[in-house]
Amino acid sequence: MKLNKLADAFKALSHPHRLAIFLRLANCCEKHGCSEEACSRLCVGELGRGLGIVPSTISHHLKELNRAGLISTNKCGQSIECWVSETTLDELSQFFLKAKKS
Repeated sequence: MKLNKLADAFKALSHPHRLAIFLRLANCCEKHGCSEEACSRLCVGELGRGLGIVPSTISHHLKELNRAGLISTNKCGQSIECWVSETTLDELSQFFLKAKKS
């Protein structure tokens, strides 16, 4: 990941609600061991359960995460599916691994 893209990602993750949403999506993929193409996807309504965030606010945070390149979304009928690609998780992991070695 280039530094500007990383800075955008960290800026997007600096909000507690966006971080919670991102972690929920990332853990969903991790639990299922999905490939990037088959990663488990959650609908916007599912993301809000248990987070105490109203749907309109979730949509705002999803737009910010998507803009920063941290998640992908796809409209399916009246639902919007969201997921984190394995590539994104790998790039963030590599950044922290390299930072640890420095």
